[in-house]
Amino acid sequence: MHDLAIIGGGPGGYVAAGRAATAGLSVILFEKNNLGGVCLNEGCIPTKTLLYSAKVYDYAQHADRYGVSVEAPSVDFGAIFKRKEKVVRKLVAGVKAQMKAAGVDVVAAGAEIRGRSGEGFAVVADGEEYIARKLLICSGSEAVVPPIPGLRESAAVVTNREILALEEQPAELVVIGGGVIGMEFASFFNSIGTKVTVVEMLPKILGPMDAEISAMLQAQYAKKGVDFQLGCKVVAVEGDTVVYETPAGETCRVRGDKILVSVGRRAKLDGFGLESLGVELALNPAGKPYGIKVDEHMRTSVPGVYAAGDVTGFSLLAHTASREGEVAVNDILGKADRMRYDAIPGVVYTNPEVAGVGLTEAEAAARGLDVLVQKLPMAFSGRFVAENERGEGVCKVLVDKASRTVLGVHMLGNPCSELIHGACLAIEHKLTVEQLQETVFPHPTVSEILKETVGRMG
Repeated sequence: MHDLAIIGGGPGGYVAAGRAATAGLSVILFEKNNLGGVCLNEGCIPTKTLLYSAKVYDYAQHADRYGVSVEAPSVDFGAIFKRKEKVVRKLVAGVKAQMKAAGVDVVAAGAEIRGRSGEGFAVVADGEEYIARKLLICSGSEAVVPPIPGLRESAAVVTNREILALEEQPAELVVIGGGVIGMEFASFFNSIGTKVTVVEMLPKILGPMDAEISAMLQAQYAKKGVDFQLGCKVVAVEGDTVVYETPAGETCRVRGDKILVSVGRRAKLDGFGLESLGVELALNPAGKPYGIKVDEHMRTSVPGVYAAGDVTGFSLLAHTASREGEVAVNDILGKADRMRYDAIPGVVYTNPEVAGVGLTEAEAAARGLDVLVQKLPMAFSGRFVAENERGEGVCKVLVDKASRTVLGVHMLGNPCSELIHGACLAIEHKLTVEQLQETVFPHPTVSEILKETVGRMG
């Protein structure tokens, strides 16, 4: 008998397991693949490792801008991917060590929930039954593969999983979907010399992220040679060719050695016995389930059963999953806590990077909010100018006009992924323009751009 059983060892599951075990609960964690989930094995970490190699190559190619001479830099595709595997192995081993140190019982097998027994919840793995008083479901998500004619039959088609196992660099890559994942892979392959075409159904890239900053990033990658076909619907895949319709109704074709399908992810609700619990599912406007319905404490409709991470279908981000796992465990422990989503950051690790948190202008307008918007080029940061020769970027801050509290911050420029947490704190704790203006920022740092921007709000 365990106090808590957790299905899934991704960022939601393993963070929750460690926290619960450290607090004194007996915890069992089920994971049929490597610990770390999609994030560590097929998403966040491997892609960022690849993107850093691409960034190093970018800098080497333009080292003369910084007074440094580099003779004929080149890309070793195999070596880049081997390094990616090394990084992943190291971090997976680190998660294993964390679980062992915390006293978590890890079962490396697929789990199937068998419903509630007299003592708790029954979970079967490798033919053995385990009982736990509480259950936390962190089964994650899977890539969406749309029903496009010929797509599943094409040997050229890959998802984010298969593209991370390539042995040779494709000369031409077609990316179906211009969201975060699609743009990060477009960035990597464009940087190392692959011809990249992005076909996106929406009229802009990066989905709900700030429209102005998305357009700026698109313009920069268009200059680098990425071909964007926006507002275009893919109607078929014919072998190594993507067939799409333009907004004007014209049928076009583009070929790729590989075709990356990157149109989103969906909650994994099947294959582990969820139906045996009878939990309520969250439904979209069309009445179709998109995740497990939870409250602000990550409780499901079944007492004693919690859910966290992508399986809720709400915020499919690793850092969201980790926080949701913490909230679930705190509720189990009787600690006051609740999940809040106003300050969840989003980052795109292209070169330059994009980062945002809080409301965009479009979202603020949709809510009928009266906001002040202040923008400032990243060049107002001395550190940015020193380290980004010919670099372009911007910082945009949205403030509630009446209360002057910060509602949203959106940035383009390196290294905004490392700056956005300051904006998260400002939104989470409802800081005002005046409070940010009175805060001392270190100089010279690119982080000063936040203070410089709000400093112009009067």
